[in-house]
Amino acid sequence: MIGRLRGVLVSSGESSVCIDVSGVGYEVTMTPRGLVSLPGIGEEVVVHTHTHVREDEMSLFGFDSENERDLFRILLGASGVGTKVAMAMLGTMSPQDIVRAIASEDADALTVVSGIGKRGAQRIVLELAPKLAGRDADVLTGSGSASVRAALETLGYSTEEINSVIGKVDPNESVESQVREALRTLGGS
Repeated sequence: MIGRLRGVLVSSGESSVCIDVSGVGYEVTMTPRGLVSLPGIGEEVVVHTHTHVREDEMSLFGFDSENERDLFRILLGASGVGTKVAMAMLGTMSPQDIVRAIASEDADALTVVSGIGKRGAQRIVLELAPKLAGRDADVLTGSGSASVRAALETLGYSTEEINSVIGKVDPNESVESQVREALRTLGGS
């Protein structure tokens, strides 16, 4: 299994790059966030990779850090989550936001990802929460995002409206303060 590549960036496309390692060009699929973080063409790059092997295909997926790659591997452990959905999750949400959403059982936060509906998000949370327990101490103390989401739903706000503001509130504040800030943002003041 190829776990890391260090070489020269040869080309960059919409969803992949080619890295020359000692004369061999490796095509690596990456998230848009990962692509933006790379240096320019012709410069040296280090990418942590996951090798995905199927009957008819062998693919490399690249990440900025080992932690992001490890989270990708954990996401693949959920039923219904393949490489495309896992990459979409990491492309849409930061790894910290994914861990926070799963650990705080905030399934609605995952529905912002294309390809994940409410049931799929609930299944991901159910299956992965035990695997992510203890992964990030800050998450386990609770950001209260599930409570904030529930409060806003009770007030009649849609999932889309809630998703648009939930990331803008300070997770270190009390749930009450987070709800007030979310309401201010939703009210436009």
